[in-house]
Amino acid sequence: MTRISLISILLLLPLILVSCADKQVYMVNIGQHSGEKAFHEIEDSHHSYLLSVKKTEEEARASLLYSYKHSINGFAALLSTEEASKLSELEEVVSVSWSHPRKYSLHTTRSWDFIGLQEEGGHQKQHAWKGEDLLSKARYGKDVIVGVLDSGVWPESNSFSDKGMGPIPKSWKGICQTGVAFNSSHCNRKLIGARYYLKSYEAHLGPLNTTEDYRSPRDKDGHGTHTASTVGGRRVLNVSAIGGFAHGIATGGAPLVRLAIYKVCWPIPGQSKVDGNTCFAEDMLAAIDDAIGDGVNVLSVSIGTKQPFKYTEDYIAIGALHATKKNIVVACSAGNQGPAPSTLSNPAPWIITVGASSVDRQFIAPVVLGNGLRIEGQTVTPSKLENKLYPLVYAADVVNPNVSKEALGQCLPGSLSPEKVRGKIVLCMRGLGSRAGKGMEVKMAGGFGFILGNSKANGAELSCDAHVLPASAVSYDDAVRIVDYINSSKNPMATIIPAKTVIGTKPAPFMASFSSRGPNVIDPYILKPDITAPGLNILAAWSEADPPTKLSHQDNRIVKYNIFSGTSMSCPHVSAAAALLKAIHPTWSSAAIRSALMTTAGLTNNMGSPLTDNSGKTATPFAYGSGHLRPTMAADPGLVYDASHTDYLLYLCSTIGSISKFDPTFKCPKAAPKAINLNYPSIAIPKLNDTITVQRTVTNVGDSKSVYSFTAKPPLGFSIKVSPNVLSFDDVGQKKSFTITVKVRREMLSKVDKDEYAFGWYSWADGKHIVRSPMAISLAY
Repeated sequence: MTRISLISILLLLPLILVSCADKQVYMVNIGQHSGEKAFHEIEDSHHSYLLSVKKTEEEARASLLYSYKHSINGFAALLSTEEASKLSELEEVVSVSWSHPRKYSLHTTRSWDFIGLQEEGGHQKQHAWKGEDLLSKARYGKDVIVGVLDSGVWPESNSFSDKGMGPIPKSWKGICQTGVAFNSSHCNRKLIGARYYLKSYEAHLGPLNTTEDYRSPRDKDGHGTHTASTVGGRRVLNVSAIGGFAHGIATGGAPLVRLAIYKVCWPIPGQSKVDGNTCFAEDMLAAIDDAIGDGVNVLSVSIGTKQPFKYTEDYIAIGALHATKKNIVVACSAGNQGPAPSTLSNPAPWIITVGASSVDRQFIAPVVLGNGLRIEGQTVTPSKLENKLYPLVYAADVVNPNVSKEALGQCLPGSLSPEKVRGKIVLCMRGLGSRAGKGMEVKMAGGFGFILGNSKANGAELSCDAHVLPASAVSYDDAVRIVDYINSSKNPMATIIPAKTVIGTKPAPFMASFSSRGPNVIDPYILKPDITAPGLNILAAWSEADPPTKLSHQDNRIVKYNIFSGTSMSCPHVSAAAALLKAIHPTWSSAAIRSALMTTAGLTNNMGSPLTDNSGKTATPFAYGSGHLRPTMAADPGLVYDASHTDYLLYLCSTIGSISKFDPTFKCPKAAPKAINLNYPSIAIPKLNDTITVQRTVTNVGDSKSVYSFTAKPPLGFSIKVSPNVLSFDDVGQKKSFTITVKVRREMLSKVDKDEYAFGWYSWADGKHIVRSPMAISLAY
């Protein structure tokens, strides 16, 4: 080989490698062979399809792996997601399916596999599209615009690459706002817009401390980058959390959506980021106002309050109601104040309110005690102990003088005695302070490792963190066992075995304890939350300006991807699913999309048992709403419960009277429809005396000729009667109304808890679709 040709190849090699890395194997199915073509003609036909999406004939030929000539009429080829999407649009193409490397790879974004979006339907058994069929039909969310209200974005992340993406949709009217460390080049065909809002923040708290955050859309927190990439991050190879945990391919739920970033959340002066940030109502409303004008189709808002506020005082609800005028779907997190009842935020019926649940992946890091007892903990901590036992202490026994009784065992800053901690493993309990902060306190005091014990409220749910020293989190019961061992041993010892990623754990999903619960205290006739989605230990992109612990002044580690938990993580899962439905059904209203997601949600785990909470007790709709997100079923729900912007205004007329804060031009009728008759996909009835009749209307979006029959599981102590009990449809788009009469069963009163809600469901089924709605009813006494 000549020196010139070798240099040429070396110069081209990076481009070749990048090109290959960006391509994946897809199966393109064109149906059945006619039997009339010779083998070379079939291959030429397949090549012609590739030539329609490739730049050159040489590239088309090189990308073809197999041309199937005896089974299906199809071929396997190396394609980008954009090329695969273009092929899927062709009328004669039956399907374009991504070749799933399930035998050799663990998926970082396990949550999408778990809910069936990347695999063939997950663990669901009912009528559903295959995950890749849904993505292909939705063109991976191409040209759907999702606005994300959060803490900004780290634009350099590979999750926001625009490689292979087409022109920005003509419907986009937004801007790329420049600022500190953020210029117009940071927007692209994936991140099509970015803005930031802090006028109200600075009016209340003074000028932004620019050492703590950027005066621009750039993210110095991590939260916003995480949520944005969960919605619409591109497929990125060889991704993992620090320490190599969850290694595999990262992807958002709708990898070709366009993202518009609205930075509205900022650091609290004098407070660590690990303790949270703040988002001012006026800044958020300005962002929603801009988003509506910019042309977004979906708004993902992982922001809420610690306590519910009236609709008239809830600026997210106000902004979201205006978004419904433009048919924008708004998904919001339910909050992280669980498991106490009546704690959820964002309860407005025009918002999709999202709870958080687990996936079937754990990061097992056993704790081995000196008596041989092995306790299964979890962590994503990269640090490792030597293979030996270390002295073990309980934090309450090794504190400095004058530590308050409430802080005992909590490992709060400055609470531990270095003389008593140095060289030991310390058991710290959850409660006050942050999880990561407790580990930092142990390290600062000279500890070699720490065990994070759950509080009783957290039960068996384990949130994983990238601690600054070897660590493992254990359940409340296991923490009690460790304390008992320490108290009963003269020389307590322990070690922490390095963690391993385990896939397929059971039961899953279960409800996260932190997920805020109903009932809805703003309007108990609206059942909230609406749905639950993966929110526990979710891996996604992260800001390289904030460490994985968010302890920015003490932890100097930099990561590109990070594991995080919260309803903030579950909300973008639903936003992505809504974007896919928007792509498939562009004429559907935001209410129809919410209905499709809710009425097809799952009620069982991967063991076939009812959904539970973190302690194993059966969960209720006040935790999971309609159930666990199943986007592959939501694409074809059969029937939907639709509602318009006017319907919501009439609802407000009934619930709050004057609606001038929402729409001063709208005149409420003298007799507004009852709030309970808002056409919602669930039913909640508080304090029922005797009998009540509820009206609902469904719209046929399934087969044109269809007949649906009614079934129900009434809440204990109540009877249900429907009229009519059969709905017959002759056309798509046809509407049918029905009434449900709920009556107290007096003979069952002795079996009904007078202070609690009872739960049940009703459904319409045509043999192909099951359109299910939850019910929550309580007695009046």
